[in-house]
Amino acid sequence: SEDMEPVNMESMGHPEIYPLVLTTKTQEIFNCRIDEDVTDEQPYKLINKEDIFEDLRNRAAVSDFHPVKKIVQEYPGNELLLVYDKDFKYGLNFYLIGTEEGKENYLNPPEVPEEQEEYKEHIPEDVYIYKPPVSKPWVSLGSEKEIEEESVTESTKQITYMISRKRSEFGAPIKFSDQNASSVKDAYIECTAYPDKNFTLKQLEKDVGMQVIPQIKDISTQTKWTYPKNATTQYYPREFSEEEKETLKQSKPLVDFLNNASISVEIALQQNEIMNTFIDDWKYLAEEEGTFGDKTDTYLKEYQSFTDLHSPTEKMITCVSWHPTIYGLIAVSVAVRLSFEDRVHFSGKLLLQPSLILFWSFSDPIHPQLMLESPDDIFCFKFCPSDPNIIAGGCINGQIVMWDITAHADRIENIKAGGSRSKRATLKPMFLLEPESNKEAMYIRHCAVSSIENGHKKVITDIHWLSDTFEINRMGSVFENRSGICCQLVTCSADCTICFWDIRPQKPLTPQTTEKKKEESIEIPFDVPSTFLHLDLSWKPLTKVRLSKGETSLDHCPTKISLNEDHLLCKTQDKMLAQSKTEKAEEMNPYHNLESGMANLLKPIDDFCTKFFVGTEEGEVIYTDWKMEKDPETGRLMSKKPVSHHTIHDGTVHTIQRSPFYNDIILTVGGWNVAIWKEGVMTGPLLHSCCAPKRYTSGHWSLTRPGVFYIGREDGYIDIWDLLEKTHEPAQSQNICITMITYIKPWIFSSKQQFIATADYYGTLHILEIPWTLSRPSTNEMASVNHYFEREVKHLEYVEQRKKIREQEKKEMELEMAKKKVKTYQKSKEQMQAELKMDYESYLELEKTVLINLGLIKVTEKGSYMEVM
Repeated sequence: SEDMEPVNMESMGHPEIYPLVLTTKTQEIFNCRIDEDVTDEQPYKLINKEDIFEDLRNRAAVSDFHPVKKIVQEYPGNELLLVYDKDFKYGLNFYLIGTEEGKENYLNPPEVPEEQEEYKEHIPEDVYIYKPPVSKPWVSLGSEKEIEEESVTESTKQITYMISRKRSEFGAPIKFSDQNASSVKDAYIECTAYPDKNFTLKQLEKDVGMQVIPQIKDISTQTKWTYPKNATTQYYPREFSEEEKETLKQSKPLVDFLNNASISVEIALQQNEIMNTFIDDWKYLAEEEGTFGDKTDTYLKEYQSFTDLHSPTEKMITCVSWHPTIYGLIAVSVAVRLSFEDRVHFSGKLLLQPSLILFWSFSDPIHPQLMLESPDDIFCFKFCPSDPNIIAGGCINGQIVMWDITAHADRIENIKAGGSRSKRATLKPMFLLEPESNKEAMYIRHCAVSSIENGHKKVITDIHWLSDTFEINRMGSVFENRSGICCQLVTCSADCTICFWDIRPQKPLTPQTTEKKKEESIEIPFDVPSTFLHLDLSWKPLTKVRLSKGETSLDHCPTKISLNEDHLLCKTQDKMLAQSKTEKAEEMNPYHNLESGMANLLKPIDDFCTKFFVGTEEGEVIYTDWKMEKDPETGRLMSKKPVSHHTIHDGTVHTIQRSPFYNDIILTVGGWNVAIWKEGVMTGPLLHSCCAPKRYTSGHWSLTRPGVFYIGREDGYIDIWDLLEKTHEPAQSQNICITMITYIKPWIFSSKQQFIATADYYGTLHILEIPWTLSRPSTNEMASVNHYFEREVKHLEYVEQRKKIREQEKKEMELEMAKKKVKTYQKSKEQMQAELKMDYESYLELEKTVLINLGLIKVTEKGSYMEVM
């Protein structure tokens, strides 16, 4: 292109030289044919500037002068000097001199003395020739003052000596000889120092250094060692005689001493029995004594265990939940320990056995108090926050099951351990509880199940109640709750869907439907409440959310979910239920009249966070939105793309839970590692543990300590993490059972006593007592843990900034490399041939040199070569 800059030899010290390749045709046009017009004697040719312009107009870019078109246009003279480069000194066969000064220097070189000419012949052309600097006028920049200040000037007047002799003695010959200095008078003169009164020197400044060192004294001594000897002695106590004892007992001083000292001794003994006089009061100041164990205990102590001894098949515990209001009552769901293939093979036998949720009480570790029946094995269930008598569970076949145990509330309340409703009551030891007469467990049938066709197709892995403060519609938009109670659910399943459900009737009931229901109510068993009869076998999800895998048609398989309102349910659940319990006792149960609030208008809630965390079967942690959007092409409702997606765990995510102390801190457990996330930080987890020796199967935050959480393993151990003590590994590990831990659920009985329920693969529920050190938070623990999380967020931001800087540096390096590649000269075909020719000639010269050195070829006087036979 015309914008291409011509290549000159500035790097070799000749910026006025521009190498050219002239083809045979160009040489004929400009009469500069090699060995004819240009020779070794006259290797240059003056070419008219107009001839070059005419050639450029005729042949344009094909012209050999096209690379130096700009130089020719800017050349001031009419004739340009073209020089034949026989030795390819500048890489091509010709070069053009682009300045008048360079042309004059070439045509009329400056005269050089003969000595320098001889010296030049021996100097290689590539050797640097020194050029002396040229003097320039001095330009003052103010440095004279600094030079004057730093210069040394003589302050004393110099002494002048004048030595003279006779004029006749000038130029006289002098003869030196040796003589003894002592024999000749005045031959030896001693110059001794003496004070000169004419000159007085005043000392203005004197530097004196002084170093103080301790006086050291070396003293040695030698101890004389003597041989040790064993010596023993025996002494006997001095005893009174019998007569002296009798007289001493009857003496008045002894009797007076005993009478005076006995009162003080008795008081001291009583004080020792009442309190410990050696306790450090300052150490235990403002601290509350625990009612169990010691403050130095750090291990979980087994309090009780429950096992279903009446089950004919081997079952495992899939989910555990403490009763929200009745302390000492815990519910567990059990499932058959069979693989999918075995479950299909024994499906006929499994249909004859009921799938249950068992209610265990601390008062009876053998017999369950209630048994909730379901159509298939339950893998997750939750108590309703608004009414603990309402229970929702997810089956292995994808159906949702609802129970209403209001009719049996009195039974489970009366069996509470200790017989008190107060939180402060202490649990009685098992041997003090009186056995109850009625030990028959009650089987309670479900009220309703969801539709098989419209629900989930595979096992439901997690279920949550939405808060009673809001509700959503089919688009996922958030509105104020019209009913004032928890009436919506969210579930996730292995069929790659997340469904939202509403337990209220979606359409107002017509008189015909009410009549039909009255007719159908005749066939309903008497022990089944009609609370959710309108949902039975016709319950459909309100909306479905799918987590697509980007450009592919596949979806993520969710296993656990965590909503933004989960922490509110955990914190306010007890308080709300305690307040609403007495109110609902007098009024009608709102779940028996779900149509009451449906006529109210929906009021949207602004600035509501609809994003939530999802854990998948592949170990991914996804942060997505449940709001739906319309496809611009088809107009159908579709799920939004995930906001963030991280593959951290190397196995199925079993736990994803928000911290009860920090709304935006989430704990995830899956595979062989643990991670802690902060909502809003999309770069990665705040804490990512290394691989554990065994696979993690469950986890849960501590309910009273912000920096503690419990992790269950497949080998029956529980890892207890304390972020204030260690952040890279568990603070301690404790063995609980011999098989896999399937679920962990802590529970606060009182401010002084806490329990943690641990379920295992063999169907045993272990109730462990949490020690004082793991239940009592330290001073400012919440602020310390919060500071740790903030520090980790800053660390992630710093790492992200460094990544951006490295990427920018990498891009700049790539651009520099690309520029260097563009600047490389693209050689033409003639230049390639010339280089190949030079390489071949150099190879022939090397071959001849080797043959001559080997003696295979001799050089004749005429300069020819003769082969030696």
